Amino acid sequence: MIYLDTSVALAHLLSEDRVPPASLWQQTLVSSRLIEYEVWTQLHGRGLGRSHGEAAQALIGRIGLAELAPPVLARALEAFPGRARVRTLDALHLATCTFLSDTGQTVQLASYDSGMNETAAAMGIALHADL
Repeated sequence: MIYLDTSVALAHLLSEDRVPPASLWQQTLVSSRLIEYEVWTQLHGRGLGRSHGEAAQALIGRIGLAELAPPVLARALEAFPGRARVRTLDALHLATCTFLSDTGQTVQLASYDSGMNETAAAMGIALHADL
């Protein structure tokens, strides 16, 4: 199972200089429900809500969305390892990865955010190798 970070979703939607490999979309994708809000906030902020709306809806529809359950919120309050300062939404995403792993899921994080990747690796979260 691939935990899709917003950085990868936006790179896909916006055809940025880093484009996720086609093989990624053949995997089972999961993310925090936060991804929906992060994607739409970014699209609206760039004036792309109308032009990219259908693609965003299709992408979000392919992702299994994990709710912000109490164990996720509790983990996000704890300290995170590594040197990178963990931003609030990243803490919630990383806590969701941990929650999924704790329930027996095998999760790999797909992210273009180097700070998030550094913290995830320090937490023992596997990184998706094809990015």
